[in-house]
Amino acid sequence: MHPTATDWTAYVDGYCERLAPGLFGEPLNTVSNLGFLIAAVAIWRQARGETGPRLLAVGLALIFAASTAFHMLATRWAGSADSAAIALFVLAYAVVFAHVFLRAPWRWAWLAVPAFAALAVPVVAGASALGVPGGAYAAPLVALFVLAVLTARDGAWPLFVVAGGLFGVSLTFRSVDHTVCGSFPPGTHFLWHLLNATVLYLVSRTAVRRWVRSPEQATAAP
Repeated sequence: MHPTATDWTAYVDGYCERLAPGLFGEPLNTVSNLGFLIAAVAIWRQARGETGPRLLAVGLALIFAASTAFHMLATRWAGSADSAAIALFVLAYAVVFAHVFLRAPWRWAWLAVPAFAALAVPVVAGASALGVPGGAYAAPLVALFVLAVLTARDGAWPLFVVAGGLFGVSLTFRSVDHTVCGSFPPGTHFLWHLLNATVLYLVSRTAVRRWVRSPEQATAAP
């Protein structure tokens, strides 16, 4: 079913697992969102009371809440909230990365947002032109490997490479969800949730550990 451009409450049947409207129409897609909540709690605890790192934990919690709402309610507004929560986390992480790993002062670290946009526009456009499924997520995928390059002289670069590889696998599971319905009725979207939660936890943990180990970061506030 395709909702109209103005009907935010319209029903969205976008996944293999969902067969009809209802709060429990996507049990695996819903429960697998707990991965984001577990990641949020873990990052919150590792932040040791620091405001900046805890912002990443809040971002993970927002993804959990928005994605859970979308897969339970299956409405257009919930789907938009889901996408918005992911976008906010990506942009927040870009700023935190610039501050923590590139040692940019906060007044300059926010420039990571337009820098990411400058990367995202051609990458997404290219993915769309090539007909790549889930093209909007091509930008975060490329960005993870860019972060690995930026930390080439830093001990953190292997983690960004691993995170990029995992995200590529999770994006594949997201993209093939509808193609496996006949052989695997639940679909593969829940695997996107679990792997994506792992990726976000790994990159968040790396930033938080760097933050709390540095006296300069520990006294800084966003």
